Amino acid sequence: MTADNDLEIKEAFQRAQKPHNNKVKLAASLKSRYNKLEDKTAFHEEFIHYLKYAMIVYKREPAVENVIDFVTKFAINFEATGSEEQEEEEEQPDDHPFLSFLFNFLLESHNANSHAVRFRVCQIINKLLGSMSENALIDDELFDQIHETMLIRVTDKFPNIRIQAALAMARLQEPQNADCPTMKAYMLILENDSNPEVRRAVLSCIAPSVISLPKILKRTRDVKERVRKLAYEVMAEKVHMRALTIAQRVSLLQQGLHDSSEVVKDVVKSKLLPAWLRLVDGKVLDLLHKLDVENFTEITCEVLHALFARVGSLEELQQDGLSLDSRKLIPAETLTCENVLYWRALCEFVKQKGDQGEEVLEQLIPEAVIFAEYLYGYLKSIPMLGQDQMADDQQLDEVLSKEFIGKQLILLVGCLDTAEEGGRKRVLAVLQEMLVLPNTPISLISLLVERLMGMLKDDDRRIQVIAEIISEVREPIVHVSEPIDENENRRRKVKMAEGKVQIMEAKQALEEAIATQDFGRAAELKEHISGLETTQVQLAAEVDQPSIREKEVRVEKSDPETLLKCLTMFVEVMKQMNLKKSISPAINALIESLVLPSIANPNTAVRNVAVMCLGTCALHSKDFANRHLVLLLQISQLDEPKVRINAVRALIDQLLLNGLDIVGQTNGKKLDDSDAEAAGSQEGEVESEDGQSTVQSILTMLADFLDSEDTELRTEVAEGLAKLMYCGRISSPKLLSRLLLLWYNPVTEDDTKLRHCLGVFLQLYARENRAHQDCIEESFLPTIRTLVQAPSTSPLAEVDMSNVAELLIELTRPSILNSQKDAALQGLSVHDSLAVRLCDEILRDPKAPEMRLYTKCLSCLELSSEDGPHKNDLLLLLKEVQEEVKNKVCLRVLEKVASRLKGEPKTQPPLPDTTLQALDDNAGDVDDLNNKRPRRGARAKPVAARARKGSKARESSEESDGENIPDTPVVQRPSRRGKTAPSDKTKQDLSTLLDKEANGS
Repeated sequence: MTADNDLEIKEAFQRAQKPHNNKVKLAASLKSRYNKLEDKTAFHEEFIHYLKYAMIVYKREPAVENVIDFVTKFAINFEATGSEEQEEEEEQPDDHPFLSFLFNFLLESHNANSHAVRFRVCQIINKLLGSMSENALIDDELFDQIHETMLIRVTDKFPNIRIQAALAMARLQEPQNADCPTMKAYMLILENDSNPEVRRAVLSCIAPSVISLPKILKRTRDVKERVRKLAYEVMAEKVHMRALTIAQRVSLLQQGLHDSSEVVKDVVKSKLLPAWLRLVDGKVLDLLHKLDVENFTEITCEVLHALFARVGSLEELQQDGLSLDSRKLIPAETLTCENVLYWRALCEFVKQKGDQGEEVLEQLIPEAVIFAEYLYGYLKSIPMLGQDQMADDQQLDEVLSKEFIGKQLILLVGCLDTAEEGGRKRVLAVLQEMLVLPNTPISLISLLVERLMGMLKDDDRRIQVIAEIISEVREPIVHVSEPIDENENRRRKVKMAEGKVQIMEAKQALEEAIATQDFGRAAELKEHISGLETTQVQLAAEVDQPSIREKEVRVEKSDPETLLKCLTMFVEVMKQMNLKKSISPAINALIESLVLPSIANPNTAVRNVAVMCLGTCALHSKDFANRHLVLLLQISQLDEPKVRINAVRALIDQLLLNGLDIVGQTNGKKLDDSDAEAAGSQEGEVESEDGQSTVQSILTMLADFLDSEDTELRTEVAEGLAKLMYCGRISSPKLLSRLLLLWYNPVTEDDTKLRHCLGVFLQLYARENRAHQDCIEESFLPTIRTLVQAPSTSPLAEVDMSNVAELLIELTRPSILNSQKDAALQGLSVHDSLAVRLCDEILRDPKAPEMRLYTKCLSCLELSSEDGPHKNDLLLLLKEVQEEVKNKVCLRVLEKVASRLKGEPKTQPPLPDTTLQALDDNAGDVDDLNNKRPRRGARAKPVAARARKGSKARESSEESDGENIPDTPVVQRPSRRGKTAPSDKTKQDLSTLLDKEANGS
């Protein structure tokens, strides 16, 4: 072809396999040879011929990867750029013949049967497009062909091909175009692709825009840690904070800082927060302003603590964002929601450092006496708004902001050094005065009481102080004016006249005593006259007073604001008290005079807090709880929903704390299914003792609430029953079945809290001990029967029974128990008992439609193969079932179960993608539950259908690794002698193939 000193194509490909060779120089040398050729066709054919050897290798061999890099660098030498377009004015240059030939070959090969070829095609196109300069140009027709091809390959069944196709389309997307096929494909992949590495690949190349941002945000809740991590990195590097709403910013930080993975948390702290801080020029207060600290206080404090933790030393914290005056206080006129929260968070962070931060804390907060006066002055300045002023949004916002600032200042009391007695007494006095002041907002009462209780350690002292404050608030001293009685005034005048007569008589007697020189008598008369004159002056002053006078009296207040204030103080002090502390006479007096009368108050808010008081008091005394149990039951059935919820909480707390003692049952006794039958099934009449009847009525009422239309009440009851069952207070398969069906019921699909609560409960309950698994086993058939018998109009008719059965089987596996020793001591496993139940159920009606489900369940059980009476009985039962069942598919399944039970060693059957596994994977992402299990409320694919697709699904969804490249299959560790061949394979050389081809030719 050309001179011998020019680089041959074969030699170039051979040298390109070696990592030490410079690919750029090889490409330049081969281009020099190419440019000297007059006929390029032969070169094109030979080049593609040698490229095919690399394209048939799917494994990411270093030699093959080096060849692909060399091909990319060589082809890029022929790209057309924007400068050529300017030289030729309006004429668009054609693509270089070699580049066009290479692209055409790749596009023609994308439909090859070999997944290796499809993978290499997408990989080379990705590298070619990625290596082109920013002003590179390609023909419109070629652009469309590449686009169409990659859109096809992005739906390939092999994840690594989808990854390369998605990466190749990165430069073909139009972020602002809602109709862009690439953007649509990207968003479809992010939403639905089952492989996490494909989702990661799309996240790495998708351009953030108004269209794509919601999908990117959703990936921060992905089930896979690596996807979430990359999503947060994308948000930090590519998305401006202004593109997010305040709610989105807060949600992003809340999920990231509370993520179950430490890696994700670290990305939020080390990348997202610093990136946002740079956008506000490092001003922390400006960042807080963009997070709305008033409505999202907790997460904002966590953000501040994360920022403080990244500062090198505690001394540097003093120089950032805080302007304190000489008193170490922020001037009251400059207080804002942001700077006071920053001050509080900084003081709390430094105090957590203990002795290490003591000196810094002294520079951040003043002495207790100074701060107490500062707090008192600010809280007194918070105005009280009337009804007309409440309608003014601006005034209302100002007052709410002042209340927020006051709340933060109260929380700062916890950082004060109250070891000095004088400062401690002043702080206590200020807190008590603020509780008595009429203009103190109700929203601050709980915090003030909490801080006051924190400084008073003795329970009796706490009760005494709060009782005095409640008395001052409810019965304040009032100046009352009252008219003076006219009869009283007339009596005073008569006394004045009598006084005048007495004075005249005394003076006359005095003159006589002096005349007779009786000086002792004269001295006595003189003193008597002085006393009479003083009395006369007082009577004259009283007569001259106006007809109305004022006096101080105590007046009892019963307005809703005052009652709320007093009840809030009472419930807070009861929360702070030790549960072992009984109800004292002072508390009992408050209950009689304040709490019980408020139960019947027409104001809903007052009744609500009164019920909370009643519930907290009941925790301190069983007798008190027993006396007021009927009252709580009535409230939970008849009052407003909010009040009913608190009453239900009080009832459940009693059952959790005291068990059945509150109604006279034996301590520690557990309510079994016979006691709870009325609650679980609501069938039959209850004939028992009064105590047992009361418990049954409570559980019946709670079970009825599970069907309530009020979402909060239903959720609260479900959570309470779950707690009672987990703690062992009740054990009822029927109630468990109710909870399980409630979890699957499509009606509760939007109730995230209920779904999450029951999902966590079912796992923890099953893993706790063997008795819980026995309860689940007993609930198996009632649950399935309920679903089978559900009418077509019922929401339960949409629930997939096979999915429910899979979950129950998974929950009863002996291997999931926390204590395997407990499982070993129990003898027969739960699955052995469940197998007998299933066989009996099949024999009841061998032709029933659900018989297929039962036989499938038998095949999924972990049956014990150890010889014994139970094994023989089960084999006889299976034989009887085989004689009755006529369905061929079911017979084959039963034969396999019997054969496994007879002779094969005990093996665990292959686990399907059960609901429990999906639950574990999706615990942090409610929106992605559909990716792993069928949506409750819609029929899912049958278990058999999923089993048929199992191998193909695993082949196509588990082959990609963390670097978006094909991974070698996971095999057992080879012997020391067998390591030589694998090490040679990893250094595969294409030279052998090339030499064979040359010899053959």
